Amino acid sequence: MNDGENETVARLLPKLPELKKAASAPKERDRDADLPGPPASGYTLLPWLLMGLGAFSNLVQGRTPNPWIGGAGLLAFNSLYVTVSFRAFVKEKRESRTTLGILAAMAAITYALTIGYGGTWLFFFPLLALACGAVLRDRRLGLTIMVLASSAGAISGMEAGEVWDNVTIAYGTFLSGMVTAAVLSLSQTVRELRDTRQELARTAVEKERLRFSRDLHDLLGHTLSVIVVKSEAARRLAPRDLDAALGQVADIESVGRQALTEIREAVTGYREGSLGTELDRARSALRAAEVEPVVRLSGPPLPAQVEALLGWVVREAVTNVVRHSGAARCEIAVDGTPGRVRLKITDDGRGVPPEQPVSPGPRVGGTGLKGLTERLAAAGGSLEAGPGPRGGFQVTAELPVDPLDVELDAELEVRGAGRD
Repeated sequence: MNDGENETVARLLPKLPELKKAASAPKERDRDADLPGPPASGYTLLPWLLMGLGAFSNLVQGRTPNPWIGGAGLLAFNSLYVTVSFRAFVKEKRESRTTLGILAAMAAITYALTIGYGGTWLFFFPLLALACGAVLRDRRLGLTIMVLASSAGAISGMEAGEVWDNVTIAYGTFLSGMVTAAVLSLSQTVRELRDTRQELARTAVEKERLRFSRDLHDLLGHTLSVIVVKSEAARRLAPRDLDAALGQVADIESVGRQALTEIREAVTGYREGSLGTELDRARSALRAAEVEPVVRLSGPPLPAQVEALLGWVVREAVTNVVRHSGAARCEIAVDGTPGRVRLKITDDGRGVPPEQPVSPGPRVGGTGLKGLTERLAAAGGSLEAGPGPRGGFQVTAELPVDPLDVELDAELEVRGAGRD
């Protein structure tokens, strides 16, 4: 990192808590502006009360018999309608019995006023249907709207009006209820889809953070362990064999450069480990720690993805052998079949410390092995770790192998060689 980068980091570090808080704060205005459809509020339904202006005009002009009854009915209907409008946008209130009771009261007032007065009072049916469409968004809606539409047409026909007027009020009642239900249901679905999209985005970010943390743990844990072991070997060899010590120092430089490359690849998500490369590194690290490596491979070629996962297991297990086991010998065996591959890493060291008892069931050690267990499980495999059959510690990983993946990797390799 150069001086300019150091200065940039120094300036940003004090502001990091504020940046994190700003990034995690909800952006209500952006969220509301991004939501399509009508806002989730009862105010959306209130303008439709203007359909009752005809009845109100009749009351004011004195053309309604028993105006006190008509006025009380109009006030009661409007009050109930406003209440239902706001309860319709809260799921718990919309589905409660109280709301259904309010709709029943509105229906009773509507039938009483339209039968008693007729004329412009028939517009209460479309308003009632609209309220029902806002509340009843299930199988009850269709039957309810059909009953209201039929009732509106029948009551309108009782006045011996034009047939077209009867059809118009019936159709208007049907349309207002069904369209309202469709629009509000669609708006709710869009909001739920948007919430799901946001949740998926958050999940993707969490998965990427988990991947990055696992990669850093596996990369740095192994690399630093190898550097420490080779540094100790160089210190031991320096007094009696300077050339061998310089060889260990050269290895440290090579491991450090390779670690920088792998960290960059891990940041971008493009790292795919090779099992053969990891086995060569494991031999070098074990020899530097004065542990005898024994490596056996058998079986057909493996897909690149399977090799990458097994390479992570070798890296983590060998790191634990070098750092914790005190072993003199470590065996690494890879046994493959056309459908499945097994990797077994066994050492003759101290095994599981007494302060870290192995629980029954699938046995897993520290953070690195737990992360590898999750990775292998996601690929249909498994990982177990615990005391070996003859003492020491043993790590066993199994993964399924798809022959088609092997053929595809071979074909891609041939094509790449042809282009070269």
